[in-house]
Amino acid sequence: MSQSSKPGAPAPAAPAVPTSADVARLAGVSRATVSYVLNNAEAVRISEPTRRKVREAAEELGYVPHAAARSLRAGHTRIVLLPTPHVPIGPLYSRFLNELQWALRRLDYTVVQYGSLGLSGDQAARAWAELRPVAVISLGEITLSPRNVATLKRAGARAVITLGPESVPGAHALVMDQTEVGARAVAHLAATGRRRIGAVVPEEEGLGLFSAPRLAGARTAAAEAGVHVEPLPMSYTEISAERLAARWPDLGLDAVYAYNDEYAMLLMRALQDAGVRIPEDTAVVGADDLLIGRLLRPRLSTVQIELPTGDTLASLVDRVVREPGEAQERHDLMAARVIQRESS
Repeated sequence: MSQSSKPGAPAPAAPAVPTSADVARLAGVSRATVSYVLNNAEAVRISEPTRRKVREAAEELGYVPHAAARSLRAGHTRIVLLPTPHVPIGPLYSRFLNELQWALRRLDYTVVQYGSLGLSGDQAARAWAELRPVAVISLGEITLSPRNVATLKRAGARAVITLGPESVPGAHALVMDQTEVGARAVAHLAATGRRRIGAVVPEEEGLGLFSAPRLAGARTAAAEAGVHVEPLPMSYTEISAERLAARWPDLGLDAVYAYNDEYAMLLMRALQDAGVRIPEDTAVVGADDLLIGRLLRPRLSTVQIELPTGDTLASLVDRVVREPGEAQERHDLMAARVIQRESS
């Protein structure tokens, strides 16, 4: 038995935690220079060779700046809290959120994803506030009230930004009008002479945030064009698509707008397997303009959605953090247009 493992022997001392003073000695610079380099201070000019020496010294020693101490010096954290989506999101929105996170990191923010499933607006605001984020970007799955926004701001959030169909007093609003997606699709189908149009509505829980306004837009466009729209519940499974396709002769539909390209492709394959010709018997339109839709035969018509780049939203966050006293702004993010291909 070794000396350290004998009963009653003192535990081995933990290795010393490296400090900024250690980094400064190894790099041959002052502690202030270490702080400026590792905190990406823009107001101080430091040569690139010096920056490289400091970073190499910090890496060699395994030194990591203390976030709490840094926050005390700055008067706020650099945390941007991004609630984790708890509904299935397609590739279009996933790519947008990935771009946003990369852009925020380039601006020296720490992105923290927070699982908020099952929390109400009040519960979520209090839970988020505990982390003292400098900014919160709410994706709209949790409905925030003006009181929730005030709670976050009292905890130090300089920017509260909501992403969704409506604005919230006290927060900057990034409004995504999903009604335009359904409206554009149905208007296109009506213009090509289709009179009885199905609208695929996902049965998956949580997608109503997007699918409900898209269906509302489809119904509005149908009323304006004098055509009929029939909601068609369908889950994202082959069995569900096959069951819907089996009912097609009884439904008497000559076109279908699907919630997005993935649902459209799933149903289109089931319809073709059931002997329904696309587009001769039934025209099909999806949404999101995914690449795979262009590889099908016939190629899938779709509603192309234009979202801002992640850099655009990250720049907005950074500006509001730097100038928190600005009046709240509303930005309409989404533009939608139909890309007609062979399926319609």
